[in-house]
Amino acid sequence: MWHDFLAALALVFVIEGIMPFVAPRAMRQMMEDVARQTDRSLRIAGLLSMAGGVTLLYFVR
Repeated sequence: MWHDFLAALALVFVIEGIMPFVAPRAMRQMMEDVARQTDRSLRIAGLLSMAGGVTLLYFVR
């Protein structure tokens, strides 16, 4: 179980690092745009992201 968790965490780091490596200026602009969002819209985006991840994990497993 720990092996799978650490592998998933490593993939998160790889995926998160792609955008700043490939397009740092676009990443910075995106982060500024996100900083201007309301707490409610960020929470909704987080909820949708988690629900999508759980759904994808259900179908993969």
